Amino acid sequence: MSVRLGTAFAALLVLAACAVGPDFKRPAAPEADRFVPGATLADSDAQRFIAGAPVPARWWTAFHSPAIDALVEEAFAANPSVAAAQAALRQARENYLAQRSSFFPNVGAGAGASRNRNPVSVLAPTLTSGAPLYNLYTADVSVSYTLDVFGGNRRATESQRALAEASRFQLDATYLTVAGNVVVAAVQQAGLGAEVAATERAIGFERDSLAILKKQFDLGGVDRLDVAAQETALAGLEATLPPLRRQLQATRHLLATLTGHLPADAAPEVVALDGLTLPAEVPLGLPADLVNRRPDVRAAEAELHAATADDGVAIANLLPAITLNGNIGSSATALDQLLKSGTGFWSAGANLTQTLFAGGQLLHRKRSVDAALDQAAANYRATVLAAFQDVADSLRALESDAAVLEASTRAERSADEGLAIVRRRQELGGVNYLVLLGAEQAAEQTRIARLSAATARLADTATLFQALAGATERR
Repeated sequence: MSVRLGTAFAALLVLAACAVGPDFKRPAAPEADRFVPGATLADSDAQRFIAGAPVPARWWTAFHSPAIDALVEEAFAANPSVAAAQAALRQARENYLAQRSSFFPNVGAGAGASRNRNPVSVLAPTLTSGAPLYNLYTADVSVSYTLDVFGGNRRATESQRALAEASRFQLDATYLTVAGNVVVAAVQQAGLGAEVAATERAIGFERDSLAILKKQFDLGGVDRLDVAAQETALAGLEATLPPLRRQLQATRHLLATLTGHLPADAAPEVVALDGLTLPAEVPLGLPADLVNRRPDVRAAEAELHAATADDGVAIANLLPAITLNGNIGSSATALDQLLKSGTGFWSAGANLTQTLFAGGQLLHRKRSVDAALDQAAANYRATVLAAFQDVADSLRALESDAAVLEASTRAERSADEGLAIVRRRQELGGVNYLVLLGAEQAAEQTRIARLSAATARLADTATLFQALAGATERR
């Protein structure tokens, strides 16, 4: 008999050392050696991409703008999305700690008092004295513990730990998103401010031209058609200014919101376009390491881990459960008699329960968990693909920005050279003032185009850093 008990106990220990369900295996990183098709990325004269170099943690400092640095730090401290992600992480950690308590027994204490009357003429007396009226005081301690024979508690704890990890990476993703949004908004505000100023100067030139034409018309020097054409040109240019101002104000409102302020109450840092430095070197890291850097990918991986553990929980719920329980206490008719000799009681036992029929509930829950596992795996693959797409799109955007900025810069340089020639000729009396105003208008238009291209390149550089997932080192 003792041999059988020992064998059964040994088998129980073996079962307790394992957990049903699949063990999580981290998905292999994509075997990628580049982000975009082609052997190398096209560097420009102002910016080059460094494959394999680590992405900096505080990547926004590469723009060398104290105003942007201050905005990012303010957003980290006051943005509601960051506060919500921090709270979600705290909640996930507490859920994990709560689930981990399943490894310990439940211990409870109770006390009770009652006034009773016993029907002595019907039932035998409950007291040794035979008195029909009595007080009963009881105090007891109970202990119960469910054996984790099939590892259901371990899988549930594993799932909660993975969800806490997912929340941690989601917080990192929030920091990264907030930093990226702040930098892009600050760059756009700077670019729009410069475009508004340039457009206002161009409008001033157009108004001067119109005033001269009107004087010449009054003197009979030009036709009314020339005046109408200039009025049309001026009105068209003036029509471009309100949308630019609206975009500028909307960007300022966005910056206020990102830094935790109401648009009407905030006075965010003003970033000047000429105060921004285009990062000359952009480290890309290794493509295969992107899944380790991107917090959204790591969060999806942790959610896949949790779904895998949940599969084990669902399997364990289909199997028997063994619960050990015990109770010890004392009952007496007088409070001062508690815990005295003859008043004590105790019990100890074990329960084995197995669901035989529940309308298919456990089976369908298991199938639901299987579907959730398939969904988590698909979501992980989709997140990985989206991460590589983000980087590839940003790289191609920067290549295009470089070409547009180079052409815009050449156009501006040519327009400035032409303006300088016209000014010299006007000083010598070779051309009239209208020609000079026309040259100034053309130069200002090319300047606006160059400012727009420079803004796009700065903003797309920030977007690339965000896609590469420079860590924020904040949790």
